[in-house]
Amino acid sequence: MLLYIHIPFCDSKCHYCAFNSYTDKFHLKHNYMKALVKQLEIELKYLDDNNEKFETVFIGGGTPSSVKFEEYEKVFELITPYLKEDCEITSEANPNSASKKWLEGMKSLGVNRVSFGVQSFDNNKLKLLGRSHNSKSAITAIQNANCIGFNGINCDIIYGVQGDRFDSLKDDFDTAFSLPITHLSAYSLTIEEGTKFFNKSEVKIDDEELSYEIFDYIKSCGFDQYEISNFAKAEKFQSKHNYGYWQHKEYLGIGAGAVGYKNNQRYYPSKSIEEYISNPLNYEVENLSNDDIKVEKVLLGFRCSTGVELSIFSQKELEKVNDLILDNRLKKDKTKVYNLNFLLADELALYIIE
Repeated sequence: MLLYIHIPFCDSKCHYCAFNSYTDKFHLKHNYMKALVKQLEIELKYLDDNNEKFETVFIGGGTPSSVKFEEYEKVFELITPYLKEDCEITSEANPNSASKKWLEGMKSLGVNRVSFGVQSFDNNKLKLLGRSHNSKSAITAIQNANCIGFNGINCDIIYGVQGDRFDSLKDDFDTAFSLPITHLSAYSLTIEEGTKFFNKSEVKIDDEELSYEIFDYIKSCGFDQYEISNFAKAEKFQSKHNYGYWQHKEYLGIGAGAVGYKNNQRYYPSKSIEEYISNPLNYEVENLSNDDIKVEKVLLGFRCSTGVELSIFSQKELEKVNDLILDNRLKKDKTKVYNLNFLLADELALYIIE
């Protein structure tokens, strides 16, 4: 069982961001956290009923570092009895708001992994993306996290932005790898409806060869790819929380705009902060059929090194799997099949299960 907590407050709205976040509702922070605790108290009963504990916790956003660490104290008071001994507890953070005091406070509560939304160390690119921090503050935040003693430190980098070339991206990666990070997430820019970039398609560049060049370079720097966008310095630094999603494990979704998954149902608390504060237990529910779950398992399994259980495929689908193995697109062992090229994950999955 996994736990996801959503913090929908941000200092500024990045031009590419489609996540549920607000820059003008800071006055609601305290009441929001009280509502979040109320939802969490009810949802924890599911763990009692099923004798479960959390393998991982992930605090995402929005910007978790825009909320004082003291506001999280009740959250950790509630979840601590439900944490496995080696539970990975991650919080996202933005360099401009993740002060040393905030990082120290979150670590004292139990956070052992921090993920920084750096995106670039190039100040001009940061401005284009609508980021509110600069290169210096990103470097300082990562160094502070290391000094404080977090077990894992992730750095997000975006590529595929207008003006990106391998040389400029190499500078970003070189800066990241010169810092004490244990994990890198390298995301290709996506243009989504409702963002400032939506009607500016020229800001995105599609260059598959650039992606391969980036992946090869990151590997040469000692970070192994285990998912289409994720790279770790060693296996122990891989994101256990993300792996849980890819393995289709159940998870509680707490907060406005969060998503939860249990009993073959996906549930969605209200995205509106005001509505969530008024009634944090008002969910939309989506029932997933066995076919829905199968499709998700194949799509997610092919995006990462976890693979897909052979037992879920029909005989006709297994024939396609074997064809792709002969074509050196997939490999298999006794129980699973694995994708050899994450960039082709969706294409291969849909070919097999169409």
